[in-house]
Amino acid sequence: MNAHDMPQNSVTASLHYDERYMEAALSYGRRGMGTTAPNPSVGAVVVVDNGNGGRIVGAGWTQPGGRPHAETVALAEAGEAARGSTLYVTLEPCSHHGKTPPCVDAIRAAGVRRVVVATVDPDSRVSGRGIEILRQAGLRVTVGICEAQALRDHLGHIRRATLGRPMVQLKMALSRDGMVGLRGPRPAVISSPESFGRAHMLRAQSDAIMIGVGTALADDPQLTCRLPGLEHRSPVRFVVDARLRLPLDSKLVRSARKVPVKVITTETAPVGPEIALRAAGIDVLRVRETLPGRIDLPAMLGLLGTMGLTRVMVEGGPTLANALLDEGLIDEALMVAGDVVIGGEGLPAFDEPVEERLWRAGLAATSTFRVGPDVMTLYQIS
Repeated sequence: MNAHDMPQNSVTASLHYDERYMEAALSYGRRGMGTTAPNPSVGAVVVVDNGNGGRIVGAGWTQPGGRPHAETVALAEAGEAARGSTLYVTLEPCSHHGKTPPCVDAIRAAGVRRVVVATVDPDSRVSGRGIEILRQAGLRVTVGICEAQALRDHLGHIRRATLGRPMVQLKMALSRDGMVGLRGPRPAVISSPESFGRAHMLRAQSDAIMIGVGTALADDPQLTCRLPGLEHRSPVRFVVDARLRLPLDSKLVRSARKVPVKVITTETAPVGPEIALRAAGIDVLRVRETLPGRIDLPAMLGLLGTMGLTRVMVEGGPTLANALLDEGLIDEALMVAGDVVIGGEGLPAFDEPVEERLWRAGLAATSTFRVGPDVMTLYQIS
């Protein structure tokens, strides 16, 4: 009997059961975000049916550096209990030989009876082949449970596999009157401590963080994760700097030997500042120009893709944000509305309302929530 032959209440119960365990797998997968590049951060749980709704006997997520994979970790924890079980995994199991054997081999060897997959892997080395191998081996395979959430969680991997670039998440803090700061090289505090904590968690879940040189000059930021216990999760820091104006005495330069800093500039930028930055431990990456002094942003993101990066968080000011939005290169935007009013000395984020600006870039609000006194709105590609 298949799902189409089952009574409707049985189908509904089965879907609810599958969704519950896939949500658990997705939750595990998020633990590795920002640590697994160039691999996706996958989550997996092994469930045995105990006649009372099932029980998780093994759980795992992709480990730092991308190996071992989530399925291998979960199956190892389950041990012999995996025989006859159901494996829930947030991305199609790999079927190709790399530095480790294919996960489909480990799944078959463990004696798993059924595999539930959230979404197919678009990587051309897999892309349906893993699912087909498991079915040919006699396993029951269900695809598409919690797929919408899995697509969001794995968007970085999907973008790199299909477009050759990482996912780009824009994070901006705006005052109540739509300003991102004060004009000139003067920082302004807009967000609450609670919002800062959320922002630092986002940094920990990113492979890289990026700003424009204007933000570096105005704010002199560190761009590290400073949450207790997660300091080691600070992402690689990028500065988009077409004319190599990043000061040698900035916090970014002075800390470059502790947390990597890379400066992206144009092919025609002066050589002298590059030599000084390299001497301070900074990588300088030159990208072609579209116009004099204007970096080719798609080429820049393509370069980051070749470096294995999948999730890039942009915390820059309006110049970089608007340039990326104009090119359709923002996949997700988190806008933090503070309760501060800056007034006439403020630097506006956009020259139109936030909703309209993001809508023109193909982004629509999907959720709004409060963090301390601030309101955060998440916009995602529609």
